[in-house]
Amino acid sequence: MKELVSIITPTFNSANFIEETIKSVQSQTYTDWEMIIVDDGSTDTTARIIELLSKTDNRIHFYKLEKNSGPAVARNMGIEKAKGKFMTFIDADDIWFPDFIKKSIDVIKQTNIPFVFSSYKRANEKLEFVYSDFIVPNKVTYTDILKSNSISCLTAFVDIKTLGKKRMPLIRKRQDMGLWLQYLKITPFAYGIQETQAIYRIRKNSLSRKKSDLIKYQWQFYREVEKLNIIQSSYYMLHWMYRGFMKYRN
Repeated sequence: MKELVSIITPTFNSANFIEETIKSVQSQTYTDWEMIIVDDGSTDTTARIIELLSKTDNRIHFYKLEKNSGPAVARNMGIEKAKGKFMTFIDADDIWFPDFIKKSIDVIKQTNIPFVFSSYKRANEKLEFVYSDFIVPNKVTYTDILKSNSISCLTAFVDIKTLGKKRMPLIRKRQDMGLWLQYLKITPFAYGIQETQAIYRIRKNSLSRKKSDLIKYQWQFYREVEKLNIIQSSYYMLHWMYRGFMKYRN
């Protein structure tokens, strides 16, 4: 018997991309999944598109937040609703390759490691591959992620029957990093799948591409979320500044 995979997708004004994202989920060779989409107060036609698609596929579950509350709140609502043995995430503008779910489950079962993640391709809004592929390391530990977060929401895949449900910290940025670190406190490392399994769409207005205030948010994360002291925070910040800004080189 196949095991249910819970897929969590926050949305906000994603009308131009959400249908393509949903179709990439529907095209998975592994079919026992539920897609939990949480709309974070969209003002465009995002909700209408999702509602129409959900009527034709009962694996799609659609929820709306009453007001715009940020991706952490939307994802945490999805985590609360998740019923699967496995949990994974895909944002409303990204795309999975057809074997992403199957490959992730196969690797978990082959390695007996309950937390895996994959490499991915990087494209612009038109899905042109103007950036190099992001190839993940073979494995990452808690300390590795503090230095540079190589686990993307796009390909993180967790056996929550083994590791349990954790929630993202309610912060504007780095909420996914906060979740990975919680899991890496209870499992020695996450296993990296070298093969590209998805496409990450880099949008012009993406929060992750605005570098002006990233240092401030990263410092706050170390100090306020992970409760690191000043010396530890400074050490990891130096690593992050060196490695993190290199991530988006062509």
